[in-house]
Amino acid sequence: MMQFDNHDSRIRYIDLFFERDDLENIPDFPLPVGYRFAFYQPGDRDAWIAIEKSAKEFDSFDEGVKAWTDYYVHAEDGLTERMLFVENEQGEKVATATAYYDPSGDLPPELAQLHWVAVRREDQGRKLARPLIAKALQLMKQHGHTRAILHTQTTTWLACKLYMDFGFHPAKGKEEGWRILRALTDHPALAAYEPATLEEILAEEKA
Repeated sequence: MMQFDNHDSRIRYIDLFFERDDLENIPDFPLPVGYRFAFYQPGDRDAWIAIEKSAKEFDSFDEGVKAWTDYYVHAEDGLTERMLFVENEQGEKVATATAYYDPSGDLPPELAQLHWVAVRREDQGRKLARPLIAKALQLMKQHGHTRAILHTQTTTWLACKLYMDFGFHPAKGKEEGWRILRALTDHPALAAYEPATLEEILAEEKA
């Protein structure tokens, strides 16, 4: 099997949804020494964009501004209790995740969304992701939610493995995507799916 980056455009892109049926028994992972949690404060938009861009979620600052406008501008007041950052000893924001909900009211109020999880590229591998995800799930429970979903994609396969380690399981449909993840992670949560072949994993090359 080829070696893939944790955010790899060579992998065929398929949108995926994970579910967690409850918010009980959330594991606790302390942050490494020198790091601390902080909540969003007005003016933190650009720090959020910088983290997501470093983690390859955006190709440009303008893409980040569009995402922020689409997802958060209408809900900024609530972010001070829901959007988490990890800061280093210098006060730099190096990771983020949001214990989000559905401001439109289309989803049931008991359902929360694990939203835009990212660790700055140079801080990846420093054991920040597990504490960040655990803290976000704990926040969901504190806000009265009882279930969680998250949207992700095959190209961030390593993050998908982490979500499954936290008890998230595949939502219905998208069998091709789950087969790709089975081949890349061999995670027990995907035991029902046959692993994809390398040919099925790789994205078609653009002409």
